Amino acid sequence: MTELLNIQALVKAALAARQHAYVPYSQYMVGAALLTRDGQIFSGCNVENAVYPAACCAERVAIFKAVSEGMRQFSAIAVATTNGGSPCGICRQVMRELAPDMVVIIADEKGDIWQTTVAELLPDSFGPEHLGFAQ
Repeated sequence: MTELLNIQALVKAALAARQHAYVPYSQYMVGAALLTRDGQIFSGCNVENAVYPAACCAERVAIFKAVSEGMRQFSAIAVATTNGGSPCGICRQVMRELAPDMVVIIADEKGDIWQTTVAELLPDSFGPEHLGFAQ
């Protein structure tokens, strides 16, 4: 997943998903594109709600779509925002639960790209192994 072509394709899918965001309150559109280990891409956008806690971030929409279709192994996720904003804490925890070794690509609307990992975004994290469950 380090090939530039694959990263660019994933960012392009995240930018496209961003256009579907429902953001009447913040106007902050976010798109995400999740790559499974078998090469499928699941996209998502943020969906706001007047009751703010009922909203859902693009990253979780993409991940939950993939999980709901039976996917459990993920290689990378691209997140596209206006200014290259990083995933929130809840999204980081969900990524850590389901894909602790996943590459995270962050892009802004100008096309600038940063690459990191879930472990770098959420160091010293809490996971299933802390509850006595093996991963």
